[in-house]
Amino acid sequence: MKQKVFLSSVQREFTQEREAVYRHLLVDPVLHLFFEPVLFEKLPANGTQASAVYLKEVAQADVFLILIGTDYGFETPSGISPTELEYDRAQEHQVFSLAFIKNESEEGRHPKEEILFHKIQNNLSYKRFGSSAELVMEVTKALVAILQQKGILNSIDFDSEVHPTASFEAIDADKVAHFINLARYKRGFPLHEGTALPKVLSHLNFLSEQKITNSALLAFGTNPQQYFPTAVVKCAHFHGVHVAKPIPDHRVIKGDVFTQVDEAVDFILSKIALAVGLRSESNQAPLQYEIPRAVIAEAIVNAVAHRDYQSKGSVQLMLFADRVEISNPGALPPELTLYNLKNDHASYPKNPHLAEVLYQAGYIERFGTGTGEILRLCKEAGLVEPVFDLGAGFKITIWRPEVSSSQDKKNRTDQVTDQVTDQVTDQVNALIQRLILITDQAYSRHELMEILQLKHNPNFRDNYLNPAIQEGYLCMTLPNKPNSTHQKYQLTEKGQQLKTQLEKKED
Repeated sequence: MKQKVFLSSVQREFTQEREAVYRHLLVDPVLHLFFEPVLFEKLPANGTQASAVYLKEVAQADVFLILIGTDYGFETPSGISPTELEYDRAQEHQVFSLAFIKNESEEGRHPKEEILFHKIQNNLSYKRFGSSAELVMEVTKALVAILQQKGILNSIDFDSEVHPTASFEAIDADKVAHFINLARYKRGFPLHEGTALPKVLSHLNFLSEQKITNSALLAFGTNPQQYFPTAVVKCAHFHGVHVAKPIPDHRVIKGDVFTQVDEAVDFILSKIALAVGLRSESNQAPLQYEIPRAVIAEAIVNAVAHRDYQSKGSVQLMLFADRVEISNPGALPPELTLYNLKNDHASYPKNPHLAEVLYQAGYIERFGTGTGEILRLCKEAGLVEPVFDLGAGFKITIWRPEVSSSQDKKNRTDQVTDQVTDQVTDQVNALIQRLILITDQAYSRHELMEILQLKHNPNFRDNYLNPAIQEGYLCMTLPNKPNSTHQKYQLTEKGQQLKTQLEKKED
């Protein structure tokens, strides 16, 4: 028996789109086998009051699709449009519902339509569209996903799909060994370093009939971008609150998913404020980034783990004077809404095997808690609640401390540009100062990175450690053995003098 799909919208605004979806569901070689489209204007006349007809059809539907634009439409004597009545009836009868928002509708939207949009926004998964063709494509993807979730259509996800050309030579054995050691420490991973590569990959579900899967390449590939060119993180830092030149720093982060996460997190940490506290309670001075590291890391891990790797888009990370935006080419699964994200919820990973390996390595703490943890930590740090958006893929906006209320966000202007310019004119020098402030004895490179909560070795070496040595603020304890495993770094006399000046300035 076919599932009924009821399409709800203001008829006169979406005449073309309604007809396009209706025709597509009738003629698509796959969808027409499983779905029956229902449009009010296509129903036969039977003398029954119109409202009774469309509300009955909604209650009997299996899927409810609602289109949101600028018009609110005809209002019934109660002051509520048929579209909103249909939406309310669908929720009352728990009809599986999806919303589609027209891009051009942001400006000039009727006040009641705006209220309806916000009413829907936190309760339904939604996608945006521009043309009728884009709407048809999004509806098709949503309905196919429903069939897959119900087991009606069986397909292999990208996550589990065997790569047609990759072989074992594409896997970096050193990366696998490092993962094993990390996962044993973090989660008690049962395999040991030295275990045969096929056995490790098979244990992680990264093999299918002795062939390498896509996720194996993303996690342990020597050069994942050889196979997936858009599997990168694009980072940009802007002076003000808009995307505009000059751009102080921008880069494209490549490598495996672990490298991408580590380098992207360090990119943000190197550019936001860091406070070094007093040593009253411990030997090591406490550090506090303006945004907790765990918030940044959680958002970036989510973007990398749950993105759509078949999309031509990439994960994007943009740092502004008032916020951090982290977006990825993906979408919430139909089971989740923006409202669900604010609470503990079941996990529906887009790439379950990739998410599992990130979990084993300690990059994900517990499935289904990531967004809730972000909200909790931001609240504890006194930050404005982050904003989740499904406008184009999935985006999270994390507000910096300068923004103290929603009203501040609305009133924010480019005046910020002048305020922050001096803070970023000498970024390398600022990073050297951080290193000097935390160096109160001889430390190994690993210990210094741990204190600064950094994980990406090349970033720390190139932007913190080497410049500090070259400027004469740090020196090696074993200068004749630069590569010794016992090598440590300590302040020079010049470094100690600068540290004293910086601490006086802090006071």
